[in-house]
Amino acid sequence: MIRAAVPADACALAALWNPWIRDTAVTFNSAEKSEADLLAMIAARDCFLVHVNNGVQGFATYSQFRSGPGYATCMEHSVILLPSARGMGAGRALMVAVEDHARAAGAHQMIAGVSGENPEGQRFHAALGYHEIAIIRDAGFKFGRFIDLVLMQKFLS
Repeated sequence: MIRAAVPADACALAALWNPWIRDTAVTFNSAEKSEADLLAMIAARDCFLVHVNNGVQGFATYSQFRSGPGYATCMEHSVILLPSARGMGAGRALMVAVEDHARAAGAHQMIAGVSGENPEGQRFHAALGYHEIAIIRDAGFKFGRFIDLVLMQKFLS
């Protein structure tokens, strides 16, 4: 089931996200998320969705790609799943729901910023209709090495 995140989800969301932050190059962020960080994010975002099946299995959210009115219809999303939830349709369902929300709110396009060391993420987005539009070489730095950022785009309107 997909539903809007609520404050009571913050602890589970931190527990879900932090292993990806701590142990992988899927995200370039190296600072783990606290429960307070997630509470603030849930409160600040117009759309923060969770997939629930015997607990929170994943989430997706989006916000404006860059600040300023010129970017008002260009969004960027994040989608994170528990490893055990991958390949079960939860990610696709979350992305459809996030894209539907963004489209209804007037978004023209959605951007995915995918680590160059995450080919599964790139394939996932390609299967959803995202197209690679740029590679920013050495955009991220984590685990003592530079990592490429692959930008992928999908038009919503």
